[in-house]
Amino acid sequence: MWNKNIETFLCCDNEFQEAKTVLFGAPFDSTTSYRPGSRFGSAAIRRESYGIESYSPYQDKDLEDMAVFDSGDIELPLGDASLSLQQIEERAGAILDAGKRPFLLGGEHLVTLGAFRAVHQRFPEVNILHFDAHADLRDDYLGVKLSHACVLRRCWELTGDGKIFQFGIRSGDREEFRWGKDHVTTHKFDLVGLEETLDRLGDTPLYFTLDLDVLDPSVFPGTGTPEPGGISFDELRKAVTLVCGKANVIACDVNELSPPCDQSGVSTMVACKIVREMLLALN
Repeated sequence: MWNKNIETFLCCDNEFQEAKTVLFGAPFDSTTSYRPGSRFGSAAIRRESYGIESYSPYQDKDLEDMAVFDSGDIELPLGDASLSLQQIEERAGAILDAGKRPFLLGGEHLVTLGAFRAVHQRFPEVNILHFDAHADLRDDYLGVKLSHACVLRRCWELTGDGKIFQFGIRSGDREEFRWGKDHVTTHKFDLVGLEETLDRLGDTPLYFTLDLDVLDPSVFPGTGTPEPGGISFDELRKAVTLVCGKANVIACDVNELSPPCDQSGVSTMVACKIVREMLLALN
């Protein structure tokens, strides 16, 4: 598990023992309800990362100076959501037990549940910060409870009220929004209020989950369920840098890149740059 991956994300080829953050991929999209293909996201992010520089002029930091280990993708049973989540949980748990930070590359958004289960078991006081176009608070989707459309509802069943903070939300059914008013904190449409939320959370352990469809499709068309009206690349870049630099992020994920939905490759490059900026701010 901790042998070096043949193909790693840009410069993330340190030894496991010296790394503070450990990348791993969950190539799973079996519950995708619109356009499939996010199972190819983690591999594409690794492969295409060599098209960008390791140095960020935004932060004046270089990944060559950071201790990050890429443990590769988990080989998941794509037709079995429960078993896939169990395997994701086991990988995230092993990283946490080694005193390191798991950084999950999806995959569809359901993969978050596996990693979050591992985090919550070890840090029951953990909060969730959630960037997304979609609320993901349905109790079920077409009768299925383990769905990308239900992932934050399943996380809420672990955390209880007042522990989930959502930003950028602009899509969901009426019942989701009604239910959410009583159980989570939702900032619709944009990232306004993010800094105040981080101040409120202070040093409390935080799980940060980033669904890349929070971006406007004009910036990021390569996703399974694009939603017009999203934020810009620069808004997201500044936000993830703030979160990863200021909050006590003990685990995080980036998900919902679907490379087949954008043959230009621009969406994959966007994902690569966001992952780079998050890694630099975390370390």
